[in-house]
Amino acid sequence: MKLDLPEIIYSSSNSFESRKIGELLKDGKIKKLLPKAYTSNFIDEEDVIIKRHLFQLISKHYPGALLSHRSAIEYTLSPKGNIYLTSSQNRVVRWPGATLKFTKGPGPLSNDNPLYKDLYVSSQERTFLENLSSSRITDGEYKTVSEDIIEEKLLLFLNTAGEKKLNELRDKSREISKELGLVKEFNLLNKKIGAILSTKPGKILKSPVAMAQSFGEPYDPDRLKLFQKLAGALKIMPFDKFDDNATNEEEFRTFAFFESYFSNYIEGTTFEIDEAVDIIYKNQIIVNRPGDTHDIKGTFEICSSKFEMSKTPSGPEEFIDVLRTRHEIILGGRPDEQPGMFKERVNRAGNTHFVIPKMVPGTLKSGFELINSIPSAFGRAIYMMFLVSEVHPFNDGNGRIARVMMNSELVKNSEQRILIPNVYRDDYLGALRKLTKEYNPDTYIKMMIRAQEYSYWLNPVSFDNMLKQIENSSALKEPNEGILKWK
Repeated sequence: MKLDLPEIIYSSSNSFESRKIGELLKDGKIKKLLPKAYTSNFIDEEDVIIKRHLFQLISKHYPGALLSHRSAIEYTLSPKGNIYLTSSQNRVVRWPGATLKFTKGPGPLSNDNPLYKDLYVSSQERTFLENLSSSRITDGEYKTVSEDIIEEKLLLFLNTAGEKKLNELRDKSREISKELGLVKEFNLLNKKIGAILSTKPGKILKSPVAMAQSFGEPYDPDRLKLFQKLAGALKIMPFDKFDDNATNEEEFRTFAFFESYFSNYIEGTTFEIDEAVDIIYKNQIIVNRPGDTHDIKGTFEICSSKFEMSKTPSGPEEFIDVLRTRHEIILGGRPDEQPGMFKERVNRAGNTHFVIPKMVPGTLKSGFELINSIPSAFGRAIYMMFLVSEVHPFNDGNGRIARVMMNSELVKNSEQRILIPNVYRDDYLGALRKLTKEYNPDTYIKMMIRAQEYSYWLNPVSFDNMLKQIENSSALKEPNEGILKWK
């Protein structure tokens, strides 16, 4: 009978288990890997097995240790094959394929994070302080990363979480620096954060990216050219004005229901109309779909509030704040998507790569500067939608937040909001791609004009009336099932 043994087996103080391990060892079913650790894998080399289970093995052999210094940034073996840890004493432990280098220091603090059972990792604040401490080369490398890397990590944090969160990180770093004996390191961190925020001299910075940040936020020059092309076309085009056909609060909310429904459907958050009614009007959670349920509720929460939708940003900084706040509401049911925080990794759709994370705030702000050159509310609305969509500032929810920002411009001016129905999805996405790839705004503008004309045709006098119109116009069908028809 073949034994199904785990790859790693640890010695035990339990006499029965200890005897069983001894029998397995005697029978050649397992072999010794490390002190008090055995493996049933006779195929892979020991170093390969150890690297695969590195954090598990450290946790078992050295409970209470802290992954620290450069290892708290890299989360893997250094180029020289080292892992750096903090514990109660200085020591070096050599395993096949990995060397554990322990520095004597304070154990895990309350804000340090568990990594694997009894193994911890330095908090973000502690990691910055540790890596700014003085370090000498041992066995060919430093136990800290370079100041350039620290500055770029701080810049990434600023670009993804915002200035408020970076200042909170600085405050927490100040709090723990005394406990860690790293006050000098905090003073250096404080100066670097100040330089990145342009509140302190920038000469202390070493990273070219961070230095550029201290003089002004980097932006995507190709995207700015694209935004200039669209804004230039929208400046000179005359557009018919369609007044908002929702004349009271109930009608406003009825339109908002379908606005939220369609906006989520485009992104793949699909529900039947009856399910959406249960979510929005009966406060029900669809079984096994709590995240999707919250997406449509969060979208409706914003779209149904005339007060909220009447708020449009007056400047670049307010634009960033409004984006983050609304995104946090829409994606509030998906903490794994970091609601309200800009992306940390490049995202893409098909073969379109969106703006890289470090250029997101600067590109958004540079693009926003053009919006006031567009005279019409409709022009500003569809410009805003494309700006947010093209930057794609968040991990998820970019289409939804882009359409919310578009319709906010229209509500502010009492003009007709725009729906993008299911059947019109391919036209909508195709027009966006054409503008991105060919720098040709004509198809996009014509498509959005048609979408507003259709939206104006709909009458939200009652939910049932608007639903009937939507059904009769084939709006609920998939793009390959029909075409949008009305009038």
